[in-house]
Amino acid sequence: MPTIPQSLQGVLWSRKIKNLDLKKDKNYIIHQVLAYGTWEDLKWLFKTYSRLQIKNIFLKYPAKDYKPVVFNFVTKILLGLKQYPDQQKYVTTYPRIIE
Repeated sequence: MPTIPQSLQGVLWSRKIKNLDLKKDKNYIIHQVLAYGTWEDLKWLFKTYSRLQIKNIFLKYPAKDYKPVVFNFVTKILLGLKQYPDQQKYVTTYPRIIE
């Protein structure tokens, strides 16, 4: 598996790149890159993880990190989802859901 490029430190700001594990931290890595990454970061993400892995993480482990426009881009364009997940679990402009 490839390594995480140092250029992603700005996207993965809450942890040091050298302390991240591509398998153990994939939820964090996938959501951060989808929500905040550049086009180059997204290309790296899709080379590192399969589309199915990315889609499964996105749907099974929601992260409230997305702006509405980014959420729409990720769901419709990048992941090509036919049914959209509940925006309240992803979009930062909605109040937090406490379950």
